[in-house]
Amino acid sequence: MWNIPNIITISRVLLIPLIAGLFISPLVYGREIAALLFVIAAATDWVDGYLARKWDQTSPFGAFLDPVADKLIVAVTLILLVHDYQNLFWMTIPAFVIISREITISALREWMASLGKRANVAVATIGKVKTTFQMTAIALLLFFEAGSVFAQYSFYILMIATILTLWSMMIYLKAAWPILKGEA
Repeated sequence: MWNIPNIITISRVLLIPLIAGLFISPLVYGREIAALLFVIAAATDWVDGYLARKWDQTSPFGAFLDPVADKLIVAVTLILLVHDYQNLFWMTIPAFVIISREITISALREWMASLGKRANVAVATIGKVKTTFQMTAIALLLFFEAGSVFAQYSFYILMIATILTLWSMMIYLKAAWPILKGEA
């Protein structure tokens, strides 16, 4: 359990309250530091997986915690942004879609694993692209103040992430559909 990839993953989880605290704090650069820590956390998502495979240090604990860390940091930061931006369409709807998709696909993967069919819903390339757009949009939205022109462009990236989120969910559900219907 205590190998470098898992320690990196645990550190990502531990950054979540720090990111949230800095974002809502009255510190002069709290928002910017929160965004920087989010970028570091997002980058370590790739690093821990790469090191685990390269050093043959994959573990059941790491396989469990890595996606949980990803979902926690995305959910917490989206909730912070919904509160900060207070805009139903631009923030609340995408946050709802993204968080709902993450819960749905996590539950689907868990259920498929219990049936011995987890490979049917393994992470696909579209999921990685979706994550890249999500993390980019969230980092930018954390950094830029609501109402700035840069925040507006960041919303467009979030909209792309939301579309990719729905698309990837449909791909996973399509792959699992025969099993969900009881045909396989």
